[in-house]
Amino acid sequence: MHGAALSLPAVLSAWLLVLLCAVSGAYCLRRVRRSSREARGGAAGEALMGFGMAVMAVPAGSGAWRPVVLSVVFCGAALHALWLLRGGVHHTHHLVGSLAMAYMAVTMTTGQGHGGGGLPLVTGTLLLYFAGYVLLGGARLVAPGGAAQPVVGGLPAGPDELARACRLAMGMGMLAMLLSL
Repeated sequence: MHGAALSLPAVLSAWLLVLLCAVSGAYCLRRVRRSSREARGGAAGEALMGFGMAVMAVPAGSGAWRPVVLSVVFCGAALHALWLLRGGVHHTHHLVGSLAMAYMAVTMTTGQGHGGGGLPLVTGTLLLYFAGYVLLGGARLVAPGGAAQPVVGGLPAGPDELARACRLAMGMGMLAMLLSL
């Protein structure tokens, strides 16, 4: 997402990714206010990831400060995710996502990004993880089990499904950023 001479379609897709991640982050931030005390940590972590991914997806030309600041932010998010793990292993995805974003930020800082791809084994493992996450999340979103729920545009539209759609959007954004690494 950060090449020196991006074409118009690449710039447009980068800005659409910025918008998608920012809207997901804003929705997750809204969930923080409405959530129970136990669920606030996860929603706050997702909001941080959404906004951080939006900043990372901004097309090139924003200066050398961005990868360094993002490295610090995502290392802090990884520490937060580690803290959340004391409440259960279901927060493992927050840790993987935070570490993946920190890895991409460090890769950008060291100059291995922008087509360099970082470390092939790490990048490949993260690509497989997020591809599986997106496929599984998409399948869960379009084929929910159980009771009748409100439907908007052919998809269930309850608060739980919107949170799933938010997570799916951020997973697709992560996959797109890893592919462009």
